[in-house]
Amino acid sequence: FREGDIIIVSPSADVRRNDRVVVKTVSGEVMVKVLARKTASRVELKSFNPAYEDRVLEPKDILWMARIVWASQ
Repeated sequence: FREGDIIIVSPSADVRRNDRVVVKTVSGEVMVKVLARKTASRVELKSFNPAYEDRVLEPKDILWMARIVWASQ
């Protein structure tokens, strides 16, 4: 996604592997990633942008995660 793009997320939609998601951490960080894997102990997120690293978070560190259902590009 580029600066200025508008995205719509669905907080109530099921989040599955390979979905594009917006994640907000308990520390306040917000990121757009691809959900690579989700288990009881970890959430693996792949980056779209090569300038940013992939992330692995514990579920307790995630405030919310919502699936992107639409984006203007």
